[in-house]
Amino acid sequence: MTKILAITNQKGGVGKTTTAVNLAASLARLKCRVLLVDLDPQGNATMGCGINKRDLKHSVYHLLLEMADVRTVIQYSTSGQFDVLPANRDLAGAEVELVTEEKRETRLKQALVQVVDNYDYILIDCPPALNLLAVNALTVADAVLIPMQCEYYALEGVSDLVNTIKKIRTHLNPNLEVEGLLRTMFDPRSTLAQQVSAQLKDHFKHKVYDTVIPRNIRLAEAPSYGQPVLEYDASSKGALAYIALAEEMLKKSQ
Repeated sequence: MTKILAITNQKGGVGKTTTAVNLAASLARLKCRVLLVDLDPQGNATMGCGINKRDLKHSVYHLLLEMADVRTVIQYSTSGQFDVLPANRDLAGAEVELVTEEKRETRLKQALVQVVDNYDYILIDCPPALNLLAVNALTVADAVLIPMQCEYYALEGVSDLVNTIKKIRTHLNPNLEVEGLLRTMFDPRSTLAQQVSAQLKDHFKHKVYDTVIPRNIRLAEAPSYGQPVLEYDASSKGALAYIALAEEMLKKSQ
């Protein structure tokens, strides 16, 4: 049974794309069939997988506007060993062009129907805003993975996102749920980080992953080489943390 996860947080800079790319690579390393969907016009996940967003003949933009078949758009990440639906700046135009289209919220869902059974996991890297692209992701997803830093405004941001999920559940996707909250860029020496982490666990309980992603220079460096951190430095703390997250997810799904 395929699991479709939207990796999202309406707050930017929380490690969303880092999580999408490195979780995809970690699941692939554990013998899962993985498709990563880059739904952010910045195309950072695409570049982080070693695919040049400037050379794309077809992208998610063409997919959402029904100008290309999903199999035509899919590319393979040799550095990550998983499939990718890539994106670039063209995707920013899709939102404007889709506004007047019928079934605009379900374009991604319709497109993935052809290939969904080919994968164990489909991970969607969402834009850091609640726009039509994010709505497409939340409409097709089974659940939401929320990366977040343990900072002062983090809990407020998560509360906003949970309210958004409730609205999507009411109007577009009744089965949508929160898969888990992932603490990213975590510094255990920070008293504030420890306090926010404790609040998260108190409020969301088992929804908070046991795995914590630390601040790690290798995680920050890997995208500039077009590689997941597992390929760039498999022994780094960042790589080990994402492998641990993938193992935790697989164990929970059993």
